[in-house]
Amino acid sequence: MTSRPVGRPRAFDRDDALLAAARLFWSRGYSGTTTRALSSALGMSTSSMYAAFGSKAGLFEEAVRTYAERYRTIYIEACAEPELGDVLGQLLRRSVEEFTQPSAHHPGCLISSAAMTDTPDTIDIRAYASELHASNERLLRERIEQERDESRLRIDIAPSTLAALVQTLWHGLSTQSNQGVGRDRLLEIVEAALATLLVHERLGG
Repeated sequence: MTSRPVGRPRAFDRDDALLAAARLFWSRGYSGTTTRALSSALGMSTSSMYAAFGSKAGLFEEAVRTYAERYRTIYIEACAEPELGDVLGQLLRRSVEEFTQPSAHHPGCLISSAAMTDTPDTIDIRAYASELHASNERLLRERIEQERDESRLRIDIAPSTLAALVQTLWHGLSTQSNQGVGRDRLLEIVEAALATLLVHERLGG
């Protein structure tokens, strides 16, 4: 007679744990998310959770940084596109797709959610998020400056202003996604914005 393992814990997947934590922080805010709720959502004992992440604050910071990097990747890949229209289109469309993944599997845009303003002063993640947004805007501005320097920028807007405008649109889309606006509606807004911004590109100057 063979015995079978009893009560074997499931394998720990850090990415899955971070996703579960991010979803909980997004829906309840930092203060409203208890360690007991996190332990239940992650399928880990409190002691195991602390061993893996150090603290509730440490878990929150890692969740934010992990999901912020997803948007950083979108910016980097979009800015590698050869045409400005493709740069802006890919950046905004892919961001909307990321914002609006099914809520059962995705926390929404955690870095633009109320959870970011619901943290104690001892957590420096807001400064990190601010620098990340600034870094993304710099990357986009430099890509637009490249278009200008190669005499391919047909939009009569300074690169810094155009980059700031796109960032403002990005933040607006992110905020609306957190308020429950659906993907189709957000993509309609993106297409309208692109049509307005890129009219000179289509007309050839």
